[in-house]
Amino acid sequence: MSLRVERITREQHLAFVAGRGSASHMQVPSWGEVKPDWRAESIGWLDAGELVGAALVLYRPVPRIKRYLAYLPEGPVIPWHEGDLPRWLDPLVAHLKAQGAFTVRMGPPVIARRWEARTVKDAIPDPAARRLRDIEPDVCEPGAAELVDRLRRMGWRQGEDGGTDGFSAGQPRYVFQVQFAGRSLEEIRDGLNQQWRRNIKKAEKAGVKVVEGDHDDLPAFYELYRETAERDRFIPRPLEYFQRMWTALRAEDPGRMRLYLAHHDGEVLSAATMLTVGTHVWYSYGASTSRRREVQPNNAIQWRMMSDAHERGASVYDLRGITDTLDESDHLMGLLRFKAGTGGRAAEYVGEWDYPVNRLLHKAFGLYMSRR
Repeated sequence: MSLRVERITREQHLAFVAGRGSASHMQVPSWGEVKPDWRAESIGWLDAGELVGAALVLYRPVPRIKRYLAYLPEGPVIPWHEGDLPRWLDPLVAHLKAQGAFTVRMGPPVIARRWEARTVKDAIPDPAARRLRDIEPDVCEPGAAELVDRLRRMGWRQGEDGGTDGFSAGQPRYVFQVQFAGRSLEEIRDGLNQQWRRNIKKAEKAGVKVVEGDHDDLPAFYELYRETAERDRFIPRPLEYFQRMWTALRAEDPGRMRLYLAHHDGEVLSAATMLTVGTHVWYSYGASTSRRREVQPNNAIQWRMMSDAHERGASVYDLRGITDTLDESDHLMGLLRFKAGTGGRAAEYVGEWDYPVNRLLHKAFGLYMSRR
């Protein structure tokens, strides 16, 4: 039986997401307000009048023509392993084409493979393992390979997987997650590696205090974030971006975004943002100074966030993107080691996929983006 895709209200969208337990923080209505350069739309799949799927679509206009890139980051929220995928995606493409989209880009929230922290750690010194993808996974998720094959047969094209640093041009394909479901906080702490447990104790002994902040603390977070960007060689977002995130996400749900700051002797040494949708919690942005690293504020702040997430019923604590490279000379390896110390698992998503509604414009847009 065919499905119909149409615009839905914010309230319908939120109710559907809430009924599923969790969805990406980029698939709730408020995320559209975080991206003012994009036009946002909530859409739904209806089956005999019943809402059975939902998505946040971001439309990015192409200069000088009234056509759009339609982007569904980490979405849509549909039953991805249902066999009849055209039943879901064909009406999606038809709706977006009618809105002026020349290309549809989506990121199915489907994990393909997982590697335990121990597997990742053991592979780093192995000269035969240059990338995470070279390692035999501990788990291959059922149905992921079939999903990829079906998308290709339908004309969808897999996007770039991120080049040498493992991060894609859109959302990260490789992430690190700690499973909380069915585990006590003591069991989660026991799963941390020895260095993490030692550093948490050092921070406690040194008197590091981690507190929740508010909107007025965002400038303090931002000063550390700018220092982090310079140290780790990435372009920082403006302060206004984080202020917009705070206002939009917390207006939708007061618990959607939280800010944590680690203080020591009157100075903020580390800060981080945490996002929550249902039972999925993300460590979103982190920032720290190079000063007084010996008191271990980064471990302290993460443990406080993990403890709070567990207390609020999180099923997974998501540390977001990691590098795919296992080259010890890569500047992102420190981040991988830090996240692997949580004792969780590296996960590979099936990646982002494009459907060229207009092949000529799709190709031209690709050339334009490659030259930016």
